Amino acid sequence: MKEQEDAGIVIDIMTDGPLIVKNAGKVHKSSGEEIEVGAKVALCRCGASVNKPYCDGSHKKIEFSGARENTRSLNYEKSYTGSKIVIHDNRTICSHAAECVKTLTTVFDLEKRPWINADGADPEAIIDLVRRCPSGALSYTLEGGEQQRDFERSAKVQITRNGPYNISGRIQLNVEEDLTPPSKEHYSLCRCGASKNKPYCDGSHHSSSFRDDEN
Repeated sequence: MKEQEDAGIVIDIMTDGPLIVKNAGKVHKSSGEEIEVGAKVALCRCGASVNKPYCDGSHKKIEFSGARENTRSLNYEKSYTGSKIVIHDNRTICSHAAECVKTLTTVFDLEKRPWINADGADPEAIIDLVRRCPSGALSYTLEGGEQQRDFERSAKVQITRNGPYNISGRIQLNVEEDLTPPSKEHYSLCRCGASKNKPYCDGSHHSSSFRDDEN
């Protein structure tokens, strides 16, 4: 098994079952509310639990499959070069949170080709936007520097409203070598059960009409 840097919290992925989160103590809702979960908790990832975010065994009833259907490498990315910064975009790992197209439209515009203009804003604004990307799909390289994918943040498991679990802070995720996320510091884990890129979110919660209005 491939293990990431340990921040104390550990996430194990049960085959065709829930996420087992150890040592978290608490998880966070998008509203800012904290939920005490103790030393170990099973979080639903099939989307069918009636006790979300907790697993209630529904994965067995619906014969949930946790298999990844997407065959593209998790490290597949394209680079967009500007005069001061290079933006790297990995569509495979993207959770379609749309922070980029909503926040920095002069750089990210789906109506244009190429859709990313690395000269569309100051590097500082682009870096701030990259830090907001929850899935790790976006990274950057400054002139003469190394590619930046990871940032220094506190370990956190966040339950997004009607969407994935957003993980940040170098939490240890136990996965096979070929399922190691491009960013060791942040990534988005599917909880609607519909992603073809499991265990990661691919935005399928939008089309599957997944709802968890408590969050």
